[in-house]
Amino acid sequence: MDIDGFRAELETRLIIEKEYIIQELSLINDDQEKLELLGKFNEKYKELIKRIAHEDGIDLNAFYAHENSSDNLTYEQIILGKTMSIYDKLVDELYEEITNI
Repeated sequence: MDIDGFRAELETRLIIEKEYIIQELSLINDDQEKLELLGKFNEKYKELIKRIAHEDGIDLNAFYAHENSSDNLTYEQIILGKTMSIYDKLVDELYEEITNI
């Protein structure tokens, strides 16, 4: 598994999803509904991981075999660990957009 390629693809797709959600903001007047868009973004993050893994033929439930590791981590755990910083950065940006409008 090329984690750097996976990460780059995920980041590109998440940026696009963030922009779609920002466009939705103009249609919503209720502050609570706007904040619920953060949950929607979280779901998109999870969906995109599954979609990209499927496209790349990665079984997320399979154990990640790494020669220098004795940990029994799944591909999904490895991917989440390696991509969470991207998600955190984008969700922070989205939160700022939501609270500034």
